[in-house]
Amino acid sequence: MAQRLLSNSSGGNNMLAIPRRYSHFVFGVIQSGLTCAIAAAIASFPFIKAGGFVQNWLLSWLISWITMLPLVLVAAPAIRSLSMLLTREEAAS
Repeated sequence: MAQRLLSNSSGGNNMLAIPRRYSHFVFGVIQSGLTCAIAAAIASFPFIKAGGFVQNWLLSWLISWITMLPLVLVAAPAIRSLSMLLTREEAAS
């Protein structure tokens, strides 16, 4: 299983070859992880002087990511639909 995920049928590089049909899950994992990491770092900023920044940041990031990942994956289709309702197609030039 792991070898199949690491192999790429088109040759080229050996990146994770997760099937494209799961790309929305991959996007959600990356987006929520990055957002939570940045938010946790900002919230942990006061701990720089106290000396516990890294420990506090990692714990805060882990808790927020575990909380937000399921919410992002569930809310993404609704957010996509809402954004389609709020925008319009541009006329072709």
